[in-house]
Amino acid sequence: MIVVTGGAGFIGSHLVSQLKIKGVDKILVVDNLKNNEKNRNLIENEVTEIIDKIDFLELIEKRKPLCEEIDFIFHQGACTVTTEWDARYMMANNFRYSKTLLDFCLERSIPFIYASSASVYGTCTNFSERRKNEGPLNIYGYSKWLFDQYVRSLEKKIKSQVVGLRYFNVFGPREAHKNNMASVVYHFNNQINETDQVQLFSGSHGYDDGEQCRDFIFVDDIIDMNLWMMNNPNISGIYNAGTGVAHSFNEIANTVIKSRKKGKIKYIPFPKELEECYQSFTQANLKNLRSVGYKKEFTSLSKGVNAYLDEIC
Repeated sequence: MIVVTGGAGFIGSHLVSQLKIKGVDKILVVDNLKNNEKNRNLIENEVTEIIDKIDFLELIEKRKPLCEEIDFIFHQGACTVTTEWDARYMMANNFRYSKTLLDFCLERSIPFIYASSASVYGTCTNFSERRKNEGPLNIYGYSKWLFDQYVRSLEKKIKSQVVGLRYFNVFGPREAHKNNMASVVYHFNNQINETDQVQLFSGSHGYDDGEQCRDFIFVDDIIDMNLWMMNNPNISGIYNAGTGVAHSFNEIANTVIKSRKKGKIKYIPFPKELEECYQSFTQANLKNLRSVGYKKEFTSLSKGVNAYLDEIC
């Protein structure tokens, strides 16, 4: 049985869908079942069982009988609210929960693929997977980085597959439940619907108005990467999961406007509260990913945005 934590969420539900398409019958979805909105993401997915994240943690800690059926874990579940400042909650949810699952997998030689984050790089502009390039700016990034460090500390002892994928700015369908944490594509589309304007931050951190850049990656590419890793069990390590190409917010706003055939850009003052914890530029270094044999090309920004908007508009 394959476990997908966060399986009712944005990336997790897409992963479940693709596993079903590929003929996987036994899938256990783990998620926060208090959020009814994101459970809509599973309507088209027939899974073996859905269990709340707290109940699953107890199941793992007590090594209950269902544990014997687990063959693989995709750990996508986490608190992804980058503006969350409750460190106690974030560390319990993102670090210690992940640590418990990994320890269980290592004990039983169960493959474990988990979601890390590009937020671990902070303001560094060298996005290669090395400790010297890492310096998270908020507790979310720190919780992800700390788990990466835990994985690294066990590197010489690990006998089964353990892969961390550092997601850059992922966008695509099924993210509406994320509210403020949904992608800018989602928000730009809503802003056009409401005001016919797309709001971008004015210049900051040495960048002109709307010229701050991120590496935007379509959700289908993230799923392909996860499944490729699953199909290559000899590969372990931490890898960037981006396209290797940075696009400005002006570019992505204009792509949405072109797709919608309406709208215009409005620049708003950069929030003071974000000045010390904002990544103005991200761009995945794909050298390590390519070196282990991942050759697939990534969806272009325009193709990804158009596919997304065609589905939700």
